[in-house]
Parts: sequence; structure tokens; C-alpha cells
Amino acid sequence: MAPPGAKKRVLLIGGQFTGNFCARELKKQFYVTVVDAKEYFEYTPGVLRAFVRPAHLDSLTFTLQPVYERKMGVKFIWGEVKALDGDKKTASVKPMFSNNMDEIGFDYCIICSGCNFGPFKPMGESLWFPTVHEAAFAHSDWKHIDERYLEGRRRHVLEEYHKLHELNKKQATVLVVGAGFIGVEWATEIEHFFPNVKLTIIDFLPRCLGPLPDGAAEYCSDYMSACGIKEFYNCKYDPKNPEFWKQIELPNGADEIYVCIGVKASNYFMPAETLSDKGPGGGGWIHFNKHMQVTKKPSLGGGVWSDGSIFAVGDCNYGCIGEPGNWEMPPVPKISYPGEEQAYHACLNVMKLASGKKDKLVKTWWPWGAGMFATSLGPHDACFVAGANENKNSGYMVNWWIPAALQKEIIETSKIDECRDRWIGILIWHFVHHTPVHLFGRGPWFV
Repeated sequence: MAPPGAKKRVLLIGGQFTGNFCARELKKQFYVTVVDAKEYFEYTPGVLRAFVRPAHLDSLTFTLQPVYERKMGVKFIWGEVKALDGDKKTASVKPMFSNNMDEIGFDYCIICSGCNFGPFKPMGESLWFPTVHEAAFAHSDWKHIDERYLEGRRRHVLEEYHKLHELNKKQATVLVVGAGFIGVEWATEIEHFFPNVKLTIIDFLPRCLGPLPDGAAEYCSDYMSACGIKEFYNCKYDPKNPEFWKQIELPNGADEIYVCIGVKASNYFMPAETLSDKGPGGGGWIHFNKHMQVTKKPSLGGGVWSDGSIFAVGDCNYGCIGEPGNWEMPPVPKISYPGEEQAYHACLNVMKLASGKKDKLVKTWWPWGAGMFATSLGPHDACFVAGANENKNSGYMVNWWIPAALQKEIIETSKIDECRDRWIGILIWHFVHHTPVHLFGRGPWFV
């Protein structure tokens, strides 16, 4: 523990969207340490473009250490958290370039570690998120590349680009499994940059874009149809069944398959008593309460874990509180906006705990911005949905075509600028989460 009167110590596990937000929010009042398993920030919502246009990766990434230590003035450790001890308030960290474990003490901790994608892999693996956990390397399809390094990530992007180039040369067939916004974006990116590839997209649901409004689904489906992308819905992915391939008009199979469904928890450092037994990808998500504090699983009473000084925000947590039909907070999409909103609430509560206001903690809510989805359809088209919630087909398509594509470019450019701690991005995004008055959503009128 820090001595009386001294600044308290905050440990942030993860240095991407939510960790970056927390570091900027807390740096003036606390000694902040950020731990991340990779050396760089990557703007995940835009990374699909990099695989079809590798030069785009440079605009999506930056090295973390100079931004955190030289600009923000917080400590950055490039390493992987292997264990978190809530009683001792320590984290066991394996730094890069060392086989020894470091023990990092803290007064407060915010877990911002995100999640993986790809439910068919033991630890989750996909193109859209680099493989950075040491234990996952043995199961990796690209174990020859170390994506903890920015150069390793760049090599992977180039390798996939050249694979697509060869598929395009031989007019190959490609199957995209999953027609959510990731699958739709990936299929349309390939179609635009590699027009000779013969694309098919499938989904278990009756149409693309899952629970989003019909207008957006119809817009994207019309675009894919006009581009020659074959669509098959109400279709279960069953690659070992010949009848499946006949159903989607690929009797000889596909030359390449991209699975764009599902998320996978990556909370390997957390004790089992805090992790869910069920949920997307087989469970393993961190339980939390409305103050964003980590809790024990319901079967163990659901009480606050440790002493309430450890928080879990964004994609790493269970995403909902309560049970279907009796939600305290319905499932929140695993996207960056609600993660940052939760990070803001956790930061407010860390400040309140540090000032002795334990009985005045902020309660989180289902943020209105969690219902915003921008889906690219190649570089010159897109659709933007706002106002969606946990109910099927909710929300409205409020922007589309070139204006929506430009909107997504502006969001991407300005958000990366903010994460690099540059003043233009900070000015654009500051009041998105620091809104003093809420006219929309389920939060209080005033914060």
C-alpha cells in the first residue's frame, strides 16, 4: 500500500482503447502503470482494410511506449500478466525479453484486457486480433510469426495479402462464415480489392447483420448481391458434411475459408472464482457489478472480489448483469464505445474510493452509444446504425453510401489521434464520454 498522503497506484491491464482512456483519465491523480502483451496499439475496427491494402496498417498502429511514457507520463510495461492476486493486490507479470516474473503492486486495478475472436480455436484466434498470449502460440495457425512485435503484425498482414493475391490470380472460391458486420466487411473488402475471387457468405440467422434493423440488412444484402457475392442464410456451418457444400452451391468445397463469428474470453490470469461458467465462446468472462467492480461468480455468492478495488471494463467482462427476463443490465456489445464508457465509470469510482467516498460510487448503465454500428462495404460505401439495443431489429439506419464511408474514416482517424494523445483527437472525443447531461440512453440525466 502507498504511504498516507502519497499518490495511490493504479494498474491497468491492457493498453488498447479502454486502457488508453483510463491512463489519460487517471494520470494526474495517480501513479499509473499500463501493462500490455504487445508493443503497439492497433485500431481493431479498421484492421480488415489493412489485409487487403497493407499500407493502411501504418495509419492504424503506433508504438505504445513513447505515447504512454513520453507524452502521457505514465509507466508502460511490455509484458503479459500471468496472475492477479486480489488479496495481496499484486500482479505477476512476465516482461518481454525475460523468463523471470515481476511482481507489480497496486492500490487499484482496472482490467482492460479485451477478448479474442474465433470460437473454434482453443484460445481463440483470428485475423482481426493478433495472437499475443504465450500459451496460445502452441495452438496458432501462424506460430512462425510473433505478433507481439509491430513488425510481426506487419509480416502477418503482408502474408495474408499475398495469399489473397494468389487466390485472385487463380479466380479461387472463398467462403466467409458469418454475416455479422465483421463478415460483411471482410467479404466486401475482398471483393473490392480482389474482384476475381468468387465469394460466398453464409450465416445461421435468416439474414445478414443479425439483430440490427431490417433497413441496414437490406442495404448490405443489396450491395453484396450487386457485387456478385453469393449469400446463404438459415445455414449451419458444417464443413465435414457434403450436403452442406451442395446447399451453398460449392460441391467441391472452397479454396479458402474465413470464420468471422464469435468471441472468446482471454482472462487466463484471473482466478476461476471470478469467471463465468457460461457465455459466448464457452464462458470465462469476468463477473462484475454495476460499479464495474469484479465479483465472484453467482454460484459462490456473487459478492465483491478482493476488497472492491479491482474493476473489469469492456470486452473482458461478462457484458451483462442479471438473468434473461430479469436484467439489471442487458448484454452490452463487445465494441469499443461501451468499453470506454465503462472505463469512465470505473475511473470515477477509483477516484471516489481514493477520496474515501465508498458509499457514493457511480452505477454503470447500458450506454446509448453501444447501439451504434458502422459497417464498411468496401472503401466507398457503408451504412451507419444508431439507437440499437438488446432487442432484435432495433435501431435505425441513419447514414449510408459515401457519407457513411466518410463518417467511418473520420471516426477512425480522429480516434487514433486521441489514442496517440494528440490535441485534435482529444478535442473531438473528450465530451463523447464526459457528457455532463444525457438526453439519450439509460443513464442518469446528470453525471
